[in-house]
Amino acid sequence: MEKTDFTADEQPAYHETVSDSPKEDAYIQESEEGRVEHTLRTKRYLRKVDIRLLPLCATIYLLNFLDRGNIGNAKVLNSETGDDILQKTRMSAHQYSVALTVFGIAYGLFDIPSNLVMKRYVRPSRWLAFLAFGWGLLTLGFAWVHNFGTVTGLRFIIGMFEAGFFPGIIFLITFWYRPEERSLRIAIVNASATLAGAFGGCIAYGVGHLNGSGGLEGFRWLFIIEGCITVAAACLIVFTVPDWPARAKWLNEDEKRFAEERLQEYGGGYTQEHTTRQERLETILSRMPFHYITFLLDIIPLGSLAYFAPTIVNGLGYTSIKAQLMTVPPWVIGWVFSLFIAWSSDHFNARGWHVAAASTIGGIGFLTAGILPADAYAKRYGCLILATCGAFPSASPLAAWVTCNAPTVRSIGLVVGINNAMSGVGYIICVWLWKSSEAKTGYPTGNFTCAACSFGVVIGAIGLRLHYGRMNRMKVPDSLGQPREWLL
Repeated sequence: MEKTDFTADEQPAYHETVSDSPKEDAYIQESEEGRVEHTLRTKRYLRKVDIRLLPLCATIYLLNFLDRGNIGNAKVLNSETGDDILQKTRMSAHQYSVALTVFGIAYGLFDIPSNLVMKRYVRPSRWLAFLAFGWGLLTLGFAWVHNFGTVTGLRFIIGMFEAGFFPGIIFLITFWYRPEERSLRIAIVNASATLAGAFGGCIAYGVGHLNGSGGLEGFRWLFIIEGCITVAAACLIVFTVPDWPARAKWLNEDEKRFAEERLQEYGGGYTQEHTTRQERLETILSRMPFHYITFLLDIIPLGSLAYFAPTIVNGLGYTSIKAQLMTVPPWVIGWVFSLFIAWSSDHFNARGWHVAAASTIGGIGFLTAGILPADAYAKRYGCLILATCGAFPSASPLAAWVTCNAPTVRSIGLVVGINNAMSGVGYIICVWLWKSSEAKTGYPTGNFTCAACSFGVVIGAIGLRLHYGRMNRMKVPDSLGQPREWLL
């Protein structure tokens, strides 16, 4: 027997060493060729699915986040002329926070039911289209709001429709990708939310110059333009979103079998089977709540940036219109950083360490902003950029991680629903942190709370990483007693 030059990860499939025997060498060579062919086949499959699925999902989620956060743009748009949404609806800052709060309540309440509907009763393409069409119409309705009651009612119903959209997309991704492939794909979709912040700022900057056109204020034009785009996109979702491999017309029969086999081996794929009592208990108890809490802590700074970035920038000495434009650079930098963190965390199977590193950067940004004098505008703007490099890049690996380590395949829908319901709780908390009375002091409550939450994410991510490492060493099976490798 000869000594091999293979590394541990490159060992032949059926032999640990290379033999001098011609028959054994031929068998090993055949195994090597088979593995190379399987790798090439996997790459071809992923490339085909990526092209069909990711740009579409990312674009739709961009619209989702755009319509969720545009009320933050409307809050300061044309405020110098008395034409922002607060002044035109005679809403106080407190009432504005209430309107955002009811969105969070609806988002938390309707998350799990929406996911169960998509899993058991309605195909993803139809359900996601229905949700997008609903919140698109309601966004259009904001063009005619005149009082606090109407704003609050619309925000609640928008929360109902938007609640199931992102978990629906994550659930859809589990139909197509193995666990170790999900973080980057989820990040590509989720990072579009970061781009939504950039696009939202650009659109609001342009729309601000339409103030008074057609007898409408700038914020009304903002809702009209973005609502129309979403309604149009919803009509395309039905015909363009691929539901799952078995229904994909652009996959041949051999590719469909290949897709199903690779997913069944690693935990994924479409199933309508109900979870067992043991699976539900482990989803609610056991280690999973630590995922939910860590995600919640990340959502608080993330939601703060989504809703209050224009307000924060406006507090740095910029006019309301220019403040919209100045939100763009932090979002773009956060987008690039999000993609890098997601790719690296998948590639090295190190989601916990990556989330901890990103959240540390974000926490430092918020903490420094809270310490700096309120008039240190340039330094505080730099802190805002650091903050966006923490909250958004952490969200994607956290959202993917919880699907990878769900108790079983059947419980993924419930796990994703509960995890994303934490977003609603996070949104409720974050809207009360950025107090208008603290504008002149640099919003210390918001900055220090978001810093604490960011460092809490660091602790949660490291704790989960160490726990899963221990589970792997102890060879802990899943809820059904099946062997499992828990991703880190």
